[in-house]
Amino acid sequence: MRLLSNIAGRAIGQVDRVADRWLEGLGQPAQTRRRAVVALRCVTLSAGAAALILPAALSSVLPVSVALPVGATGAVSAFLVAAAAAIQLGRGAALPPAAMPVDDSVFNACPGLTLMIDPQGLVQKCGGRDRNTFPAALQDPSGQRLAELVHVSDRIALIHALDTLRQGDDRATVMVRIQRVYSAEGRQFLHGRLEMTALRREAGELAAVFAQLNDVSAEEALRDEASMRVSEARSAHEAKSRFLAAVSHELRTPLNAILGFSDVLAGEYFGRLETDRQKEYVGLIRQSGAHLLSVVNTMLDMSKIEAGRYELLAEPFPIGDVVESCRAMLDLQARSKGVTLTARTAKGLGEVVADRRAVKQILINLAGNAIKFTEAGGFVSLDATLSGDALVLTVSDTGIGIAEDKLATIGQPFTQVQDDYTRQYEGTGLGLALVKGLVALHGGLFHIESRAGEGTVVTVTLPADGAGITGAEDEPADPMVEFPPRLRAIADVAKKDEQDRKHDAAEAKIA
Repeated sequence: MRLLSNIAGRAIGQVDRVADRWLEGLGQPAQTRRRAVVALRCVTLSAGAAALILPAALSSVLPVSVALPVGATGAVSAFLVAAAAAIQLGRGAALPPAAMPVDDSVFNACPGLTLMIDPQGLVQKCGGRDRNTFPAALQDPSGQRLAELVHVSDRIALIHALDTLRQGDDRATVMVRIQRVYSAEGRQFLHGRLEMTALRREAGELAAVFAQLNDVSAEEALRDEASMRVSEARSAHEAKSRFLAAVSHELRTPLNAILGFSDVLAGEYFGRLETDRQKEYVGLIRQSGAHLLSVVNTMLDMSKIEAGRYELLAEPFPIGDVVESCRAMLDLQARSKGVTLTARTAKGLGEVVADRRAVKQILINLAGNAIKFTEAGGFVSLDATLSGDALVLTVSDTGIGIAEDKLATIGQPFTQVQDDYTRQYEGTGLGLALVKGLVALHGGLFHIESRAGEGTVVTVTLPADGAGITGAEDEPADPMVEFPPRLRAIADVAKKDEQDRKHDAAEAKIA
């Protein structure tokens, strides 16, 4: 009796574990598994009780000498066989094929091509809703190695993915190509995404792999086309930058002649101009040439920025002087339009580290735009303050403003807001684009706010210590190069004297 009790207890424990594992593999929730385990335990206990009751029941119809050995032997033998089977299953025996955790109806209803693969990579079962859309080699690959069905270049990745599942990963994804016999699109390969899930025994050993192959050829074609378009756009962008640089250099040569000779005519070096109209025309030539030269210089700077060849020279300088010099430079232009231009610098604002020329160019472009788009009687203000470790430059105006839906296009090269106001103003649309490029080179931020008919506020934030300039602290001065200021001053004086002598000689010749 003690032996039977021990065997029964061990069998019941194994039945509990096997039933719970089996139902978990079928995807049953925990509450359902507990109820099923209790039911199986009751069946097991009933079988144990039958092993004890059956001999007594047989003795009522058979002689005791026959009923006892027959009944006891049969009941005990049946119970021992059931217990042995339960113990064997509990030790991790493989699930029978009919009890695979993927039902055939579900297996065949899954999108794409579904495969059941053994740990060695052999295909054991094939199905899937889109099975017939795959090449013939994949419609019935049972008994074949999956690695032999894909392109040779993808086999290493597939074998590596299977190996990760053997080592303990639960899932793996790999992109594979399959040879096509014929394709309506004219493509040689079918591109597929193979997603694999590990099915394990209780001890953690890999029992099988459930794989799902989906055709992603259309997505791959779109990805290739997008990559090609990006490459074409990059080539076109580089060609445009080279074109702008070449045109800018070619235009500067005749422009220098136009400006030089117009200056000579305006200065009346070779004789006085007879009429005021001649002087007016010479002045218009000089003004138009200067405007065209500024456009060419802006285009050249933009091409340098886009090509990554615009070099910043970081140096400490008083920002107040730069703001005031920009105001003085644009004051005549503002007064001629009837616009009031003011400049305000925060008290105690000393030196900042940045490219002085670039900061000046930023302020001139912003203030010039503000003056251009502000009607007579309006106001334009230049402000400079410190906010923590950042220099904040603000240019505000009471001009025509910009509609909210047009702000997204502001700052793109060769782009202007096209409406009834801006059509009457000249410009190439490069000013703000250049400003944004220079701000980005300093590691700063550009922000614009505007309302149509009310005005615009542009805020530029730059690191006051020049920390945003790439290489600002990584390129120390070369100690081998020495050019003392005294020698530089002497050279400058000598150069100025030579220029004065040439000028005096020219005036004497004219006289």
